[in-house]
Amino acid sequence: MQYRTFPGTEIRASEVGFGTWTVSTGWWGEHSDESAIALMRRALDQHGVNFFDAADAYGNGRSERQLAEAFRGRRSEVVIGTKVGYDIYDEVAQQERRGQRELPMRTDPAFIRMAVDKCLERLETDYIDVLQLHNAKMEHVLDPALWNVMRELKKEGKIRAWGAAFGPAIGWLYESVELMKREPDINTIQMIWNVIEQHPGSAMIEAAKRHAPGCCFNVRVTHASGMLEGKYTSDTTFPENDHRRHRPRAWLVNGLQKVEALQFMTERMTLGQAALKWLLAEKAVVTALPNIYDAEQLDEFAAASDFEALPQPMLDRIQDLDAKNFGVEEDLMNYKGAMTRQNEETDADLQYPRNPSQQPPSPRQLRIVAGTR
Repeated sequence: MQYRTFPGTEIRASEVGFGTWTVSTGWWGEHSDESAIALMRRALDQHGVNFFDAADAYGNGRSERQLAEAFRGRRSEVVIGTKVGYDIYDEVAQQERRGQRELPMRTDPAFIRMAVDKCLERLETDYIDVLQLHNAKMEHVLDPALWNVMRELKKEGKIRAWGAAFGPAIGWLYESVELMKREPDINTIQMIWNVIEQHPGSAMIEAAKRHAPGCCFNVRVTHASGMLEGKYTSDTTFPENDHRRHRPRAWLVNGLQKVEALQFMTERMTLGQAALKWLLAEKAVVTALPNIYDAEQLDEFAAASDFEALPQPMLDRIQDLDAKNFGVEEDLMNYKGAMTRQNEETDADLQYPRNPSQQPPSPRQLRIVAGTR
């Protein structure tokens, strides 16, 4: 396992991390606490995976409690990231929640402090390595009090690095750009980025290089919700409680065509491993967080770190394919975040033709000035 350091800190994280969403929420199949804890310990002990990404909203604190149990007495061996911002303490909202519908958010300084203290209790620790606002929206980006309390928590030693996670769907381009402009000392951003979903992640990285050069990235949805694991077929179906079951059929059909176009990546490794190596070719990425839900998958993904980097000609070929949307004709994605400016302001980082329909630019329309690597 290779390791990378969060810029400006002493936080040394495995370049392949472990996102606890899959083992604590029930949205990727059911896991007992015992099986989740065993998988986490296997990640550290057998593979050197030391970065674990949690959130207070994952199972209403379940992911944090699992981490505490898994590594009790071994705090110095692991790097723990968690996220706050959802009001998981609102009992009425919890009772009314259905599926993956978002809970109400609270980001006032008093609530953030209370939420962090609760995280510390569940994690059985006195510090959090990486704290991020969970699924930040533009209203949060524009609130300086929120980011000031993050800085205060860092000065107090309760957290070692701070940032924001953007989601829950792909998008949120100008939320992230605006945050990096306003708070250039931000330590990290968690985003969705992968070989077949490069927009807007590539643009976010270029914006960081321009506005917040000390900002690094931890990447989730590294395999496009499993598409880049190379195991789906046109006959694949998902269980009732699996979030992928609710996606349109076109997502599977089009995704399989893109995966077919990427088979040249599998000469020396699996597609799942190559997808991680593509992410790690970007130096601004500190750790990639694949979805891990069994020991076989953990072993495969962790081993990706040991392979040599993808050769530049392969990276260039991938970029050429992305510019053509991998040869697939499909409608523009309906992003949730701010993907276009609401006025005439433009960014030097991002140049793309005006879209008269006001739809977000597709990867084929986007032009990154400085290049993506």
